[in-house]
Amino acid sequence: MWAALESRPTCFYCYYSIRYMGRLSGLENTTFDLIIIGGGIVGSGIARDAALRGLRVALFEKGDYCSGTTSRSTRLIHGGLRYLETLDFRLVRIDLLEREILLRIAKHLVRPLPFVVPFYDRSRAYRCKLGLGMMLYNLLSFDKSLPSHTRVSRAELLTSEPLLESRGLQGGFLYYDAQVSAPERLVLENLIDAREHGAVIHNYAEVTGALRDGNSIRGVRVRDAVSMAETDVKGTLLVNAGGPWLDQISNRIGAHRKSRVRMTKGVHIVCPELSKKALVFFSKLDERLFFVIPWLGQSLVGTTDTDYSEDPDEARPQTDDIRYLLESIRPFIPSINRNQVSYSYAGVRSLVSDEGAPSSVSRMHHIEDETAGGMPGLISIVGGKITGYRAIAQKAVDMACARLGLRRDCTTAHTPLPGCRGRAIPAPDFLDERTYQHLLNLYGSRAAEVLDLAQSNVRLQAPLAAGKPDIAAQVVHSVRREQCVRATDFLLRRTLMGFSPDQGCAALPAVIAHMGNELNWSDAKRAKEFERHMQWINETKLKIED
Repeated sequence: MWAALESRPTCFYCYYSIRYMGRLSGLENTTFDLIIIGGGIVGSGIARDAALRGLRVALFEKGDYCSGTTSRSTRLIHGGLRYLETLDFRLVRIDLLEREILLRIAKHLVRPLPFVVPFYDRSRAYRCKLGLGMMLYNLLSFDKSLPSHTRVSRAELLTSEPLLESRGLQGGFLYYDAQVSAPERLVLENLIDAREHGAVIHNYAEVTGALRDGNSIRGVRVRDAVSMAETDVKGTLLVNAGGPWLDQISNRIGAHRKSRVRMTKGVHIVCPELSKKALVFFSKLDERLFFVIPWLGQSLVGTTDTDYSEDPDEARPQTDDIRYLLESIRPFIPSINRNQVSYSYAGVRSLVSDEGAPSSVSRMHHIEDETAGGMPGLISIVGGKITGYRAIAQKAVDMACARLGLRRDCTTAHTPLPGCRGRAIPAPDFLDERTYQHLLNLYGSRAAEVLDLAQSNVRLQAPLAAGKPDIAAQVVHSVRREQCVRATDFLLRRTLMGFSPDQGCAALPAVIAHMGNELNWSDAKRAKEFERHMQWINETKLKIED
């Protein structure tokens, strides 16, 4: 029998996330070894690594966890086949190694994905060149668990992917990388593990300034975005993991430096399913590589790569972005049209500042100890990819430990994330098989916590929307155990309901009702939550002409 979660003691972090009161109270009485700014994939990885090494850790994120660049990605865990063309072998090798690690420690979230690179009217020399690239990719992943590449014929391609344009098709290559359908959950699992090892983790908590002792940073001032109360938090070291917001944060804490970040905008569109495997194409407009990726029964198409100089919070898809993607894909999948675009989204990458076309700039990260620049106590993370986040975190925490005079080994490469631990969970008799499998896919072994709630209250076994596998217990669980504050947080970053074709509309009333009951929302607050999610949906819709 499932033990009722409600009978367990509610931890402090769960309590304040429910009641919104005193969320930051008491922090002024602690001096942390490491304060991290930014709750994306890199910040969460650093928090986990540092906490597992026994450091006293605090992390602050101005919005919800994973609400920035990480959630606007192509959702791939890959070495980056295209980086071979720029001879970035070190980056490819690092990411291929990290891909294997994630396939082990986060196997409930990171799964193998087959890719096909079709040839259209390509010369023999070009096909040989790509074949050599595939061989090099295999060599760089010599310790891989995934299959090696193979050649596929024209007939095989047209059979497996019938929507492909047949004219000029010569065949292609099949190879394997990996996909993280929910990078939002990957971020949460890192944060949950960090919190279980003593880290203090806060969303909707914005760092507004730094505490100083001469030139040295000795902490931060944090504003609670819910209550607007401000608190001073002391720390020995500060890590700026703000991604594209890095320069903004540096200015806010008084580390006035020449800009180190080159921002580029990436736009994706979501359509009904166009392929069974991931497809790799090169746009006839500019020869840029882009993907068509199966995702949640749909296809994710992207991405663009254009320089961006505005506030990352304001990045939105523009008509030209959507038109570029449609015009790029149409020569290869002619049936695509603008009416098939369900919605779109835009994110801003953080690259190490460099000259050249956006697509040619290296995706290699840089970790900078700011002591030499006159800011002792500050470490800045510039650039980086989702795939390599754990390795970036390891190097950053190694640097922090050296500064603190500590010798602590990194254990994150062989320590499974929380959802990868524990024994098999038997299927309960009160849920159908589809819902049970859905919960396992989303939470891994942590699905037991959701099932405990559902067992304790039959009302929480109800679906959130007709025909959907998500249930009411997930909403309550997200508030009590995952610091979920808003309805949109739940739909986009605790589950994947907001990425379905209806973008969570059918479930929204039930989500608001259950969250409102947990958090004591007024009628006005419930109406505001409905309005906020609908506003997000409107921002993802963009009317264009063919």
